[in-house]
Amino acid sequence: MTGYTYIWEFQVKPEQEASFLEHYGSEGIWVQLFKQAPGFIETLLLRDRDVPYRYVTVDRWQSAAAYQAFRTQFAEAYAALDRACESLTSAEREIGTFDG
Repeated sequence: MTGYTYIWEFQVKPEQEASFLEHYGSEGIWVQLFKQAPGFIETLLLRDRDVPYRYVTVDRWQSAAAYQAFRTQFAEAYAALDRACESLTSAEREIGTFDG
């Protein structure tokens, strides 16, 4: 099976929602970083209909190897962006990684 997907859940601080959407949306800062690497397919940002300020991101790559190569090559930029975005959420967790 080809393809690699990982999903994260975020509880966004209400006062940070606009900034969160700018950073995590389909054309956001995270996607701009991902697009620099071969093998990136897309990021989907989904808003929970029932739980206010709850979002999930679905990041798709051609393979786990492509994602790992990205994480190695862009480790410093990834860590810096992750730190910069910490203040946007009150909680986050990895839901899981998936093939396909």
